[in-house]
Formats: sequence, C-alpha cells, structure tokens
Amino acid sequence: MSEWPSLLAGYEAAAPLPTTVNPDGKSLYNPPGPRSAAYDEFPKPIDSSNNGFDFHIYYSSGVPAQAQYAKELHERVRREFPELRIYKFWDKAIGPHPTAMFEVNTFNPHQTGTFFSWLVVNRGPCDVLIHPNTGDPLKDHAELASWIGRPWPLQLDFMKSTTH
Repeated sequence: MSEWPSLLAGYEAAAPLPTTVNPDGKSLYNPPGPRSAAYDEFPKPIDSSNNGFDFHIYYSSGVPAQAQYAKELHERVRREFPELRIYKFWDKAIGPHPTAMFEVNTFNPHQTGTFFSWLVVNRGPCDVLIHPNTGDPLKDHAELASWIGRPWPLQLDFMKSTTH
C-alpha cells in the first residue's frame, strides 16, 4: 500500500476519460462535469478557521534597492488587497524565516489564486514562501510549502521540538 491515498477514490465507476486531442494538437478534451468544490472551499486538511494560506515575502535587508522594492511592494499590497491580512514589515529574520520579510494571509481559494498570480508578476527581486495552514506548522512549512522565486532554508528546529 502506498503512503499516498489514491486521488481517484470515488471515481472507480466513472466512465473513462476521452483521449481526444483538441484542435491545438496538444491539450486533451475534457467533457463538462460538476464544478470542483475546491473553487469555493480549501480542501482538507487545510483549516481556514483563521486563514487558509500564508504568503511570506522575503527580501535581503542588506541590499538597499531590494529593501526599497520590498517596502513599496508591502505598501502596494496594502493598497490593492485591503481585504487580506497584511502583517508589519520585518527588517530582520523572525521565527523560522531566515531573512527580512512580511506576511500576507488569504482566507479563501479565490483570494489565494488571485494574490498568487499577482505576486508572480509583481514580486520583483523578492522570493515568496507560500504554505497552507493545516494545524501542523512543521509539515506546513517543510512539506506542503511552495515557492515563487528562490527557496530559502528555513530554521525549523524550534518547530520540531514544539510539534513532535
């Protein structure tokens, strides 16, 4: 048995998907079906009771142009996305984060996708750690995290002692 549960559980009796290729010659035709609940609610085990995802925007405080860009990015995020939870601007490492950063929280899949796509084109020299909140901070930061830009090594030792 695999350590990963099958993602096809519940689809055992479904008709086979067609192998028809679309006119572009590359993509596959997908027949219409029900809209995924993941458009409206985070999948389990993500716990959205406080917030679903954290975006940690990293920058090098010792590089003046990068620090200035990060400050402007912080202000722009506050102006453009006032419905998100936006934390103060840290000019030093804090918690498991090895460099200066600020944090933004999203509360639903729509916000998460919108903010992600906006950051992809507006992050400039900053790198972004994105992780869900499942109630297991170590797993969230170490296994379920994704990055926009360059990944940084996190300081997870204190999380190991408090969560396991």
